Amino acid sequence: MAAITAALVKELREKTGAGMMDCKKALNEANGEIEGAIDWLRTKGLAAAAKKSGRTAAEGLVGVASEDKKASMVEVNAETDFVARNEAFQNFVESVAKVALKVGEDLEAIKAATLETGRTVADELTHLIATIGENMSLRRARVFTVPSGVVATYVHGALRPGLGKIGVLAAIEAPTADDAIEQLGRQVGMHVAATRPSSLDVTSLDPEEVERERAVLVEQARASGKPEAIIEKMIEGRIRKFYEEVVLLEQVWVHDGETRVKNVLEKAGVKLVGFDRFQLGEGIEKEADDFAAEVAKVSGV
Repeated sequence: MAAITAALVKELREKTGAGMMDCKKALNEANGEIEGAIDWLRTKGLAAAAKKSGRTAAEGLVGVASEDKKASMVEVNAETDFVARNEAFQNFVESVAKVALKVGEDLEAIKAATLETGRTVADELTHLIATIGENMSLRRARVFTVPSGVVATYVHGALRPGLGKIGVLAAIEAPTADDAIEQLGRQVGMHVAATRPSSLDVTSLDPEEVERERAVLVEQARASGKPEAIIEKMIEGRIRKFYEEVVLLEQVWVHDGETRVKNVLEKAGVKLVGFDRFQLGEGIEKEADDFAAEVAKVSGV
């Protein structure tokens, strides 16, 4: 009999979406042949997710969870918005966010964690795919912890508490974690959801992003025909304006339209040490649907 290696089990699992133990058993039954193992899983109804695994999943939900001085955020994708309203799917996303609180943001660690159902997160996801009939995936996770203060959570347009299409974590270090700090953290979350900053401060902004912006500004300024000395001043002024648009601490606080975020935090005597914003499906290339062609295909026209 062929040796059943971990790599072979992993390959079969990726091809079929079946559980690890099922994949190992299938390979044993098929003497280590991948195609034979796939067929075995299909006959047992364990590869129901396989034919769905290539379909684009850009819908779904962002979920958040929190506990004392710690919070997590996950994105779980599905193919249609309809699934986001499925109670079983919502419960799964909530459970995954809670798992991330315990095991951290490493996706493999999250997938290996066991849920109350007795299945691992990965196997529960496979079960949902087979039950609901859509491709799904755990895309990303983020966890923040502070030694003192709060990690505030905010979900924009929540379907139910902690679940929606845009989520934000804001890690605030403060001497205490009273209601005022919690409220400030939520306001920061709302601000981040609205303004989509690229970085916390100027020093953490991607240098390549700055250089791209500077190159564009240089071309624009030189097209004005002004002397080089004037052009340099124009560019520096516009770079400052760029920082005010994309750097969180340099932005104008959306809640009053005039104060800088850094000044709001300084006045409150707290320090924002980290943030993240998940928008459902961002960066996923969605397939263009030809609805007329789909109808024709179904109706046999």
